[in-house]
Amino acid sequence: MPEFTDGADVTHEAKRELRIALLARRRSLTAAQRADAAARVRAELLALVRRLRPARLTAYVPVGSEPGGGDLPEVLRAALEPGAELLLPVLRDDLDLDWARYADPQSLRAAGRGLREPTGPPLGPGAVATADLLVVPALALDHRGRRLGRGGGSYDRALARVPAGVPTVALLHDGELVDVVPAEPHDLPVRAAITPTGGLVTLGDVGRGASAGRTRVR
Repeated sequence: MPEFTDGADVTHEAKRELRIALLARRRSLTAAQRADAAARVRAELLALVRRLRPARLTAYVPVGSEPGGGDLPEVLRAALEPGAELLLPVLRDDLDLDWARYADPQSLRAAGRGLREPTGPPLGPGAVATADLLVVPALALDHRGRRLGRGGGSYDRALARVPAGVPTVALLHDGELVDVVPAEPHDLPVRAAITPTGGLVTLGDVGRGASAGRTRVR
């Protein structure tokens, strides 16, 4: 009797293998390479923030070899217009994301999974829907905007709450914008990527015809 492999199992295994390869590559970067990549990514992201002038921005605290550097929230806060807010995620027990305002480096605390989270009052998972610009983590993106995360599904749930048309941008190292990311129906795309060498690249329908080059997120 022939054996059949469930398509979801194949996708899960492809994601797992890609995660392992990408994480190993990130770990192989030297401190100097990480610092240089962080500076380039931050410069491009700050230019975007200053152009869009969001009243409410969501981001995160990069840890380890994640692009952007651990001081990314403070850098972003300084670039915001007076009165604008920066929200950072708080991981809930069910792996969904709550959100709280970032005030300064002293307002962060160590949390599980090596994360650093804001200590302010939680605003609820729905707060992400009020943001004008979202900065999200990713291990890889493809040119259709399909995103590979770490497998918890936290940002898939968060992105599902974001109204259509709100700019979403993921920070990557060079080599992490790939041809194809294995995807499932619950995997929601993002609209743009920033890489150290390529700068800001729009993805999917937004960037069709210009996905290989620098363009603008409107």
